[in-house]
Amino acid sequence: MTQHGSALNFRDFVDGLLTAGDAIDIRRPVDPLLEAAAVTRRVYETRSPAPLFANLLGAAPGFRLLGAPAGLSGVPGQTYGRLAAHFGLAPGTTPRHLLEKLIAAMHAEPVAPRVVDSGPCKEHVLRGDAVDLERFPVPLLHEQDGGRYVGTYGFHVVRTPDGRWTSWSVSRSMLHGPRTLVGPAMPQQHLGMIHQMWRERGEATPWAMVLGAPPAALAAAGMPLPAEVSEDGYVGALAGSPVEVVRTETNDLYVPANSEIVLEGWISPDETAPEGPMGEYHGYTAADPKPQPVFHVEAITHRTDPILPMCVAGRPTEENHTIWGTMISAAALDQLRADGLPVDLAWCSYEAATCWLVVSVDIRRLAATGLDERGLADAVAASLFTSHAGWLVPKVLLVADDIDITDTDQVVWALATRYHPGTGEYPYPDAPGIPLVPYLTPEEVRSGRGGKAVISCLLPENFEGRTRGIPTDFHHSYPPAIRQRVLDNWADYGFPAPVRGGGAPA
Repeated sequence: MTQHGSALNFRDFVDGLLTAGDAIDIRRPVDPLLEAAAVTRRVYETRSPAPLFANLLGAAPGFRLLGAPAGLSGVPGQTYGRLAAHFGLAPGTTPRHLLEKLIAAMHAEPVAPRVVDSGPCKEHVLRGDAVDLERFPVPLLHEQDGGRYVGTYGFHVVRTPDGRWTSWSVSRSMLHGPRTLVGPAMPQQHLGMIHQMWRERGEATPWAMVLGAPPAALAAAGMPLPAEVSEDGYVGALAGSPVEVVRTETNDLYVPANSEIVLEGWISPDETAPEGPMGEYHGYTAADPKPQPVFHVEAITHRTDPILPMCVAGRPTEENHTIWGTMISAAALDQLRADGLPVDLAWCSYEAATCWLVVSVDIRRLAATGLDERGLADAVAASLFTSHAGWLVPKVLLVADDIDITDTDQVVWALATRYHPGTGEYPYPDAPGIPLVPYLTPEEVRSGRGGKAVISCLLPENFEGRTRGIPTDFHHSYPPAIRQRVLDNWADYGFPAPVRGGGAPA
């Protein structure tokens, strides 16, 4: 029996967005070469409903394309609605609630997947000469890209040779031919780790790619969980029930039965091909293609009228920032708490393109630790920069807990008014980090180290448990009765419902 609900069924997720008016079914002809991506980029930048393209030039009849599946919403009070739907949560869910939901699942007993005989992803099975990736509306995302990208909102499935660890991980893949893809498998990432294990045996890596996955599974695949932790059990804990999986046609892997499209085959142990350039999550296009592993597709299974989701990576805010950034935030907050640091919240600001993580410091608990600024910065660096989450984010900003760190306007204000030039920044040049950060030097990219810092926006009295002055804003400058009267009468004053905020901190 097919699982339902927005967390475990991508088709239900899409139908829910359409019903709520946060997606638009576009029936006019649209070209998947640049036009669909251009529409999606404008959707991100205007917080418009997600576009579902149902009439795509050059694609097989019935094949569809969904843009901005986790873009921010312009619906008042539902900014994070699409993101919340990935976890079966209400559209008005706050960032704090999202993080606590994710962290609770990290500490819950894993719920192993349930193996089923078949599922919607098996409605159509293509093998041999029928395998043709070009039947799908694989989009060209940016004019400068080196090719069309099919795997921008899907995940890879690989398993260690001894079978002890199955990894679901997000990494892009570019169309290389009718039956091949090419994409990165960095050695610091789980896909690359497992691929290397197979290479050392001189064997191809059994592989599958899931597109249009259960949304909770896609989110889990993008979470920086520790090595040798299988994401499939985390999905079950997160969704509250086991995710149903089905065996692939050509290798002994298991994929979510509700998936829209599954590609399966193997990763060559030694064959590479040029990949890229591609417009990246940090908002820039790299200059040159790079040799990357080749993925061979031996079978395709898909639902009837399948939907291929896409992320049009680039300047914030898109799914690299909303999904990946949120999952990084949860993992980082959990790590900081586990190390006993005086933190209230951690948030990877979407607008910062996952290049900074803001940490809200509980200044009363900070005072009890006796730490000075250098000691706190070193403790935070030791906690984060040795973790998978900290490897992904090069800068950590420390602010007092009177700042709502999920509101980037407040973070910018704190950075401008509380950071002291020359004394508030602590670099960690030997800390390892992801080599995709734009400002890294060639040597830092080669070594995989450098470009990391903790930046303090804490004032001296914060270390004594006090704060300087009172913020002059709606929440702090007026008594509760006045604030409530203004909120209750907002429409009567003649104002439309606010797109952001309601006057209270997150």
